[in-house]
Amino acid sequence: MNDPSRDPAFLRGLTRARHRDGSRLTRREALRMAGMSAAALALTACSIPGRKVAAPQQDAVASYWAGKKKNGLVRFANWPLYIDKEGKRYPTLEAFTKDTGIQVTYQEAVQDNSTWFGKIQPQLAAGQDIGFDLMVMTNGLQLGKAMDLGYLVPLDHSKLPNFAANAGPRFKNPSYDPGNTYTVPWQSGLTGIAYNPKYVDGEITSIQELWNPKYKGKVGMFVDTQEVANFGMFALGIDPDKSVQADWEKAGKKLQEQRDAGLVRKYYEQDWVDALARGDIWVTMAWSGDIYQQNLEGQNLKFVVPQEGGNIWTDNMCIPKTAQNPVDALAMMDYVYQPKIAAALAEYITYITPVPSTRDLVKAEAATAKGDDKKALEVMADSPLIYPSESDLARVRSYKSLTDAEEKVFQGIFQPITQG
Repeated sequence: MNDPSRDPAFLRGLTRARHRDGSRLTRREALRMAGMSAAALALTACSIPGRKVAAPQQDAVASYWAGKKKNGLVRFANWPLYIDKEGKRYPTLEAFTKDTGIQVTYQEAVQDNSTWFGKIQPQLAAGQDIGFDLMVMTNGLQLGKAMDLGYLVPLDHSKLPNFAANAGPRFKNPSYDPGNTYTVPWQSGLTGIAYNPKYVDGEITSIQELWNPKYKGKVGMFVDTQEVANFGMFALGIDPDKSVQADWEKAGKKLQEQRDAGLVRKYYEQDWVDALARGDIWVTMAWSGDIYQQNLEGQNLKFVVPQEGGNIWTDNMCIPKTAQNPVDALAMMDYVYQPKIAAALAEYITYITPVPSTRDLVKAEAATAKGDDKKALEVMADSPLIYPSESDLARVRSYKSLTDAEEKVFQGIFQPITQG
């Protein structure tokens, strides 16, 4: 018998978060509306005292999970607008409960990484329950600290068969968490270049266009230091993953030259996409998901991963060490790697899914859909912003993992450029 709860169209629901005029509200806009700054991901990171722990050995992983049992509950902390929702219902979570018997309490508790980490760090350091068994954090400074300080549970990959079978190669063994020891991806996005073809002749393919004098005063850059630092390094042919202090200094000089030449109109937090659509800026650093949503709403903005490279950021599921229900949390982590479930999430969230086989499901659904749903699904299935090409993925890099000492030097180089 067909069960409608298994159908992606049912799972994604009919009601999505929107502006008053009916246009789609993006996750990053939700953060702006909440008064949060994306710059906080890097700018407010502070050195947390503690002992850096070694990566767990396999026997230590087995020791942690020995005797742990399913309790029938998982407490899930996520970002705003980051799971399929229909009215007050969460169809994917309802399907998970139906299939596993595990109840879910779900909160949009994470507004930005630094604020979240600052809230939970004292409790984790003291070995106290933070009230959640599963949380989503972006790769970067705070997630790195959580791993280094032993605040996360090492995952039992024998209980993650769907992840093993269905996660794309780009989402396994990331540089920030080798072997997915502590994390598996929730969703990802790209930072590349966007431009408005109303004002730019021809195609932009190179990061050097952000330094082109003909765009003086019409270039947008990000205020986030990790984002902008990578672009400075890409412009010089430096791989951020392999960079050292001398490379950061060279990139800082390159970025300062761009600023001193008057090329940059503004170092943006959230409002760059509106500025691009209006023509206040013509070419800018850009997040893939925001361009996708703008174009769904009638814009014709272009997005490209520059030939020199772009950034990939990944929001990761992880289990805090004080979780009361880790077995249930692990079950949730694996559940969303079923292709039909991952497709439902991708259709709602419209960022990069870690399950590339969902593209075929979206195409199949588009073939039988009608009207606006059909058009939206066809656009999604063909969009390199949701399903990047292998050549695009080969050019992107994550943020450099930094020690406390390196972080101080790094911020000292790049903060004065974006905040000066």
